[in-house]
Amino acid sequence: MKFSFEDLAVWRRAVEFADHVLDATEVLESDRKHYRLMEQLDAAVTSIPMNIAEGKGRFSRKEFIQFLYFARGSLFETVTLLEILRRKVWLTDSVCETLRSEADEIGKMLSGFIKGIKAKSSSHDLSTMS
Repeated sequence: MKFSFEDLAVWRRAVEFADHVLDATEVLESDRKHYRLMEQLDAAVTSIPMNIAEGKGRFSRKEFIQFLYFARGSLFETVTLLEILRRKVWLTDSVCETLRSEADEIGKMLSGFIKGIKAKSSSHDLSTMS
């Protein structure tokens, strides 16, 4: 059985990104792991595709858009945590830059998707007014 959210390119890309972030943090260059930061990063990065999936399961475009905004917020949270890890030199600059590039791509995909859904909603609303 396939779920409808699995057809979304942004969801697939967000799952890949989560996988890459989780892989990168498995080998942190730190004598002491800050478990709270790692738990927060794990939660934030996995929240991106989970919010996309949850939103797709809602019954209205408005709710779907709201969950896409949640996903975008989790993306920004993830990037912030990656920057903290980079500054602590627990992630290398090159790993962090690669992950930031992926995050930027997903951010653009989310923004475009939100705009597309809003445009469909607006054109639908206009057509019902005539």
